[in-house]
Amino acid sequence: MNERQQARRPGGRSARVGAQVHQAVTDLISERGYGNFTVGEVAARAGVADSSIYRRWGSLETLLTDVALTRLNAQSPMPDTGSVAGDLRAYAAQVAREITGPDGPAVLHLAVALSSTGQQGLQAGDLLRTERMRQLQSMLDRARDRGEPAPDALDVLDHILAPMYIRVLFGIVPLAPDYIDGLVDRLL
Repeated sequence: MNERQQARRPGGRSARVGAQVHQAVTDLISERGYGNFTVGEVAARAGVADSSIYRRWGSLETLLTDVALTRLNAQSPMPDTGSVAGDLRAYAAQVAREITGPDGPAVLHLAVALSSTGQQGLQAGDLLRTERMRQLQSMLDRARDRGEPAPDALDVLDHILAPMYIRVLFGIVPLAPDYIDGLVDRLL
């Protein structure tokens, strides 16, 4: 195996550094909120050099976008239960666990902040929305392929995700299973 192949392997030092930097960002957002820390503070918290962050991400905004996309997307694979109702219930429960978990509110606040800040923020918000909508659409298309009627992805966002996000952002938690199931039932 040559040196270039070793650098690309999953895991290893690069993955550890990425995970440390992502956790440092999430912790700082939890403690201080969006926009209240620097690359230097992220680097110190993660135990890496500032130059490592700039080399890998280029800017704090790009790093923040990567953290939000990675955390929101990697933790939310689309379930395949065999029915649209089952898929939506499983997906909604999974999202509820994520956004109420230890890092969930911080990541959710980051996503909101990125969506509402300047030109780069608009691009970050677009990336987050595009990726989430792509994931939802794949689940809904699968249901339609099985012959089931399925809602639009925007309806899922409006009727399932948005109410959960709003409750977490305003501190109205926990998101009880019967509440989550009720959101799905009302949509369907």
